[in-house]
Amino acid sequence: MSRKLLVLAALAVLLPLAALAHAQSGPYKVLQIVKVGGDGGMDYVGADSANRTLYVARSGPAGHIGVFNLDTFAQVGDIPGTSAHGAVVDDVTGHGFATSRAITMFDAKTFAIIKTIPVQGNPDGYLNDTVNHRFYDLSHSTPNITVIDDKDGSILTTIDIGGAPEQGQFDGKNRIYVDIEDKAAIAVIDAATMKMVGKYDLSSKSSGCAGLALDARNNILFAACRDHNDMVILSATDGHIITDLPIGQGCDGATFNPATNEAFSSQGDGTLTVIKENSPTSFVVEQTVTTPQRAKTITLDTKTGHLLLITAEYGPVPAPPAPAAAPAPPSPGSPTPTTAGGTAGSGRPGGPGGFRGPRAPMIPGSFQIVVVGK
Repeated sequence: MSRKLLVLAALAVLLPLAALAHAQSGPYKVLQIVKVGGDGGMDYVGADSANRTLYVARSGPAGHIGVFNLDTFAQVGDIPGTSAHGAVVDDVTGHGFATSRAITMFDAKTFAIIKTIPVQGNPDGYLNDTVNHRFYDLSHSTPNITVIDDKDGSILTTIDIGGAPEQGQFDGKNRIYVDIEDKAAIAVIDAATMKMVGKYDLSSKSSGCAGLALDARNNILFAACRDHNDMVILSATDGHIITDLPIGQGCDGATFNPATNEAFSSQGDGTLTVIKENSPTSFVVEQTVTTPQRAKTITLDTKTGHLLLITAEYGPVPAPPAPAAAPAPPSPGSPTPTTAGGTAGSGRPGGPGGFRGPRAPMIPGSFQIVVVGK
């Protein structure tokens, strides 16, 4: 390759990053975009700060879990044949769990699959109780939560919280909090008994909450909600709402950094909202960081304070199929044709509004890890 082509190739990588960095107006900016490629859909990303690994679950026929070095982002492992939404590791037992259709239990050092655990429902979100060493599988369909023993992978119980869970948080002592996306509420679970002991209502402020963060020291919850594009901030002790603040559109994850007293919400519209907790009763939007589009899930590296997001590049949305031609009118005297089943105007399955339309295709090899920090 000529020197001129080498320079152009380097600029093609650096210019998008430079543009994002220039757009910032606060301490946080996009520090790095690492293209790692690979096939499959995406949902959650999880950092194991102690062992310096990052777990990226890919879903679909080519599903697998990529494991990356948290400092260099070189791939250090892979769990093949695992179509999952996300993965997390218990550093004490050395066991990891991924929310595949049957939960995948794996060795956190070798990344070898230990076993798969059949569960009911539809595994999606997750959290780990680091005191009692229990993995919580969150499902939009009942049973909403399945609790698994980190030590041997046995199923301990299931919990019905009355709606679709999205993200959960453990306070490190005795309480687990799970936002219920379709009920504008947060379920409160006793970590010792594994039973729901309360529910906090968010409907006076917002609904469609898809991200949840926790300041465990001050017992403050941050619920990132889609319907009103706001972060509802409330007491984890009794559920009273303190305030709410604006965020971007399409939130799908939140996290809290206790070292800086900041909560973060990532959105699919290409923004990351930073909320500063000045005190347990005073909160402000500190910054809105410009990120690549669809980087809507987030994890925190507690060692560096960096935030890790995942996304990809997408091609144009395919044109919707052309409507079918209207049938010719019947000739005079012929019987009126009928259609078996269905209702006039129902269109595609689900009736009016049930068809979401075609999705933009992911560009092959464009999957990337986005690093945000100061």
